[in-house]
Amino acid sequence: MFKNVLRAGTLGLFLAGASLAGTAARAETITVTHWGSAFYGAPYAVALEKGFFRKRGLDITGFLTSAGGGTSVRNTLAGEVPFGEVALPAAILAIQSGQPIKIISGGVESVEDILWITQPDGKVGSLADLKGKKIAYTAPGSVTNMIILNCLQKAGLEQKDLQLVAAGDLGANLSAVLNRAVDAAMSGEPLWSANQGKVKAAFWAKDCMNPALTQTVGITTTEFARTGGDKLRALIEARREGVAYIKAHPDESADIVAKAYGGDSKTFREVFKHFIGFAYFGDGRLHYDNMNRMLDGMKLVGRLKGPVDWKQVVDTSFLPKDLQATQ
Repeated sequence: MFKNVLRAGTLGLFLAGASLAGTAARAETITVTHWGSAFYGAPYAVALEKGFFRKRGLDITGFLTSAGGGTSVRNTLAGEVPFGEVALPAAILAIQSGQPIKIISGGVESVEDILWITQPDGKVGSLADLKGKKIAYTAPGSVTNMIILNCLQKAGLEQKDLQLVAAGDLGANLSAVLNRAVDAAMSGEPLWSANQGKVKAAFWAKDCMNPALTQTVGITTTEFARTGGDKLRALIEARREGVAYIKAHPDESADIVAKAYGGDSKTFREVFKHFIGFAYFGDGRLHYDNMNRMLDGMKLVGRLKGPVDWKQVVDTSFLPKDLQATQ
């Protein structure tokens, strides 16, 4: 994802280990952007706790964090075992800048959890109320930037019809609303579930656009794509099993992630009920319609440098056979 949402780039960075076949794997560490605050890393936390990495020969011992975006891509390139789940825009920008990477799997596939909040007595209750108001989002070029621009289009408004404010991260957006510095500001999980009562929903991303949007993708280097296929397949399969477990056991999964993140289990259970109500965590397959919507959003905020030929930047050979079909 994106630098300031929950979303803008997630990363898994693996240090070198022994072969998956034969001797036991050496300890490996995964780096996940916004670990401890956003939920891109949830399938990895579940996969670690339930042994889904270990049974595939990966000795994952813990998680580091990354600031996301370009940082996640650079960390992936530098990794001894270079795999990362990063923001799709970050991957595209890196590829268009000449970085030797391939997109090999899908990640988070929705922005349906993103909304704009206001005071309980706030005057923004729908898109029709935006005119003349001060509306906050995270940062220029971010996912929330593209969403709010879509909202303006849906409402038949232009930027000059209201005041847009780049407020910063999720916490800063919440503070801007609570302090009445803005009329409405973006939010997401877990802050939305944790603060209901203090704020109310003004409008949702799904009110403005199709929320099926690829936020993150798995990437690797072109070199490791030639030499590290077994490890890449193992990682993708372990994450997929983590996603399936979240869907089948949302409360237990929420407790696992709450423990890993140092969060509140009750709040996290509410978050996970929200997430499994729509297709937030993808199973690894690539949804090209969702990816094309992200490209449209990048164009809207001026971040796309040129056309993207998916055949040139994607390698689906590391996905399980049943996930390799074009979606």
